[in-house]
Amino acid sequence: MWLPLYTVCLRRQTSCRKSFAAALINLSRQRANANVSNFSHSAGLSAPTCKALQYRKHGDPCKVVQLEDVDLAPVGDKDVLVKMLAAPINPSDINMIQGTYAILPDLPAVGGNEGVAQVVEVGSQVKSLKTGDWVIPRDAGLGTWRTEAVLAESDVIAVPNDIPLLSAATLGVNPCTAFRLLADFENLKPGDSVIQNAANSGVGQAVIQIAAARGIKTINVVRDRPQFTQLSDSLTAIGAAYVIREEALRQPTIKELFKSCPKPKLALNGVGGKSALEILRHLQVGGSMVTYGGMAKQPVTVPVSALIFKDVKVRGFWVTQWKRDHSHDGKIFRSMLEELCSLIQQGKLTAPASAEVGLQDYHKALDCAMQPFISAKQVLIM
Repeated sequence: MWLPLYTVCLRRQTSCRKSFAAALINLSRQRANANVSNFSHSAGLSAPTCKALQYRKHGDPCKVVQLEDVDLAPVGDKDVLVKMLAAPINPSDINMIQGTYAILPDLPAVGGNEGVAQVVEVGSQVKSLKTGDWVIPRDAGLGTWRTEAVLAESDVIAVPNDIPLLSAATLGVNPCTAFRLLADFENLKPGDSVIQNAANSGVGQAVIQIAAARGIKTINVVRDRPQFTQLSDSLTAIGAAYVIREEALRQPTIKELFKSCPKPKLALNGVGGKSALEILRHLQVGGSMVTYGGMAKQPVTVPVSALIFKDVKVRGFWVTQWKRDHSHDGKIFRSMLEELCSLIQQGKLTAPASAEVGLQDYHKALDCAMQPFISAKQVLIM
């Protein structure tokens, strides 16, 4: 059952346990592999607390999110105490705070659905984790914008602690989405092509790199902007075969591209509106367009001719639902993470361009995350 982390934190409040205090002292002596700050707790014998970015009503994130002290529950037999290391700000996090996302936690709630943490203490019946492990959430809704948390063992999954901190912090949403988009809808082989809009997004950058590692060409569509050449060069550097402006999709010169590149089997839509229509038009007969986002907040329109004469398939994908549909078989999720982490270790999959921001500077991070034409993902460093 999906529960906001704030609810978990408040389920049991007692005085600070000796093991909890010992863990905090030990961690203060041994910093994590990443360059992160140590624990910070209120003094005295009261229940331990953590710092958390919490909101008590839906609205503009810059106005409703506040940095507050939140009580931590004691560590149960099947729980782990973790120190959050880093957590990104994703569009879904913003939408959740605004109250427009498909799933909404009970209020008050701690923001953040993704991130990486280090295990500080484990309950007596915890089998799969040990102190020092790095972990990421299995599902959305844990509330990762916080310094510490007490979580059920089943809420998290271990990842290698020898991968870059930012790669681990941004692993659970965008790379997983990109992986499934490339794996689940068309039988793609080396030499095939994929077209996508929002190519500079976190998902888009992951699609480029995973596809390149498999010998699949990507046609990457981005909105025109003053720094287009710089953006194009950065996407090419990570494996993009082609980077084009949205306007180019409507011009006759696009035919020249397809003289050296096969028509795409798969179109990935993270925008909606006219942008989705334009990438759909270039699909080969029988191809698929998969929508995973709608940044334009406009509906997807499909021409009748595309359905009748090209037999295109129009699908949707939500990684949160995929994780829940496959929660009964942890091997599938584990296998995907292992493949993604292997690509990271080989240098074939890097974290998206990111700006590291201290938790206390959250207002700046939230504001930047909501600006147009911002390619750098805001990542909160705890």
